Amino acid sequence: VQFVESGGGLVQPGESLRLSCVASGRIFSLYNMAWYRQRPGKQRELVADINKDGRANYTDSVKGRFTISRDNTEKTVTLQMNSLKPEDTAVYYCYGETGEPYNWSHWGQGTQVTVSS
Repeated sequence: VQFVESGGGLVQPGESLRLSCVASGRIFSLYNMAWYRQRPGKQRELVADINKDGRANYTDSVKGRFTISRDNTEKTVTLQMNSLKPEDTAVYYCYGETGEPYNWSHWGQGTQVTVSS
């Protein structure tokens, strides 16, 4: 399977962006999905995840601003990012894993988000 992200770009503080990750190949509904980000000079960190049943979790710094969702028919996971801050500047990666019994996991190639005035 491949995950392909899109939707990154340059925005001003307070603006919004919508990231999308489209999967190809294996059954998307088997995957727990997540968005990670890697800020300059930092390690990659989990931003939000959504399991096969649609239950979502968020890191504290994005709660109330970001929303993760999935559409199994369209094989897509989306990250709606509102009220963006300069500290949200990062490369954002889509990640999916199935857990047992298949133990498949895949990363997307990343998409750059820059928040700057």
